[in-house]
Amino acid sequence: MDDLKVIQNPDKETWSEFVYNHPHSNIYQTPEMAEVYRGTKNYEPISLAVVDDTDKILAVMLAVVIKEIDGFLGSFSARSIIQGGPLCVENDEGIKALTIMLEEYGKLIKKRALYSEIRNMHDTSQFKYQFRELGYNFEDHLNFLIDLNKPTDEIWGKISRSMRKNIKRAQKKGVRVEELEDRELISTFYEFLEDVYHQAKVPLVDVSFFYSVYDILVKKNMAKFHLAKYNRKYIGGRLSLMYNKTIYADYVGVPNRHKNLHANPLLNWHVLKWGLENGYHIFDFGGAGKPNKNYGVREFKRQFGGKLVNFGRYSKIHSPIKMEIAKKGFEIYKKVSL
Repeated sequence: MDDLKVIQNPDKETWSEFVYNHPHSNIYQTPEMAEVYRGTKNYEPISLAVVDDTDKILAVMLAVVIKEIDGFLGSFSARSIIQGGPLCVENDEGIKALTIMLEEYGKLIKKRALYSEIRNMHDTSQFKYQFRELGYNFEDHLNFLIDLNKPTDEIWGKISRSMRKNIKRAQKKGVRVEELEDRELISTFYEFLEDVYHQAKVPLVDVSFFYSVYDILVKKNMAKFHLAKYNRKYIGGRLSLMYNKTIYADYVGVPNRHKNLHANPLLNWHVLKWGLENGYHIFDFGGAGKPNKNYGVREFKRQFGGKLVNFGRYSKIHSPIKMEIAKKGFEIYKKVSL
């Protein structure tokens, strides 16, 4: 391993090429996503790569340290998320590279986050030993993937009867979906998310994230915002990310007061249909919770006929004592602020 070295902030072009050509490439490990995180309040991206003596990349990883709140308490809410990574060449040399990269990451992250969570987007069972040896614990976590390499009628037919009815109801009532092309409408989209996340008592990323997505990803055709409209008023919206023939369902917000208009099913079908018509292969629903816990969103997603997968997640607590303090403090914060 002496000929392998870990570098921070790898060359963007080389990094981008490695991710794009990887069999498990995804948007969350790209340099563009690092730029989005860099432009988001309370987000700090960490990008690492392992290269050999010819500077060839063997492994890469993009993590983002997230603080839910500012100031002193921010350190008690800091967590690091690694979505869809790390990625490495799938041979013995790649496994070595993965190991030394995670070891270096552990040194960097120890004082910056309470814990790390690796959110798998493909089967990583071949690396379970390495993760376990480095102190990461595996948990089951579900997702739905929809194969778009089929005729539109077949995709439509796999959607549950009740969901198809709701999509048609929305259309009959006059709900329409349009692409968000005016940056000023990001604030409207965000208001829908604020409503939904407040009701769910779940923290929401700062609005700067969505402006960053719009400024960086939309112009590269790596993201699209859609808004649902009824009687000349917007009633909900969805953000979808796109990369390497995959569409990722990222954020959706339709307030409960508009539930009877069925904008959420219509938004979903609109994006699916757009993907079908534009040569995309996979629609990634973005998570369906833990199998042993009730999760209403999972039932909604199930009705679109995708394949249920369990790629799971790895997590590691870096500061157990601080973590316990944070849990108690954050529960109080949620009751007061959300």
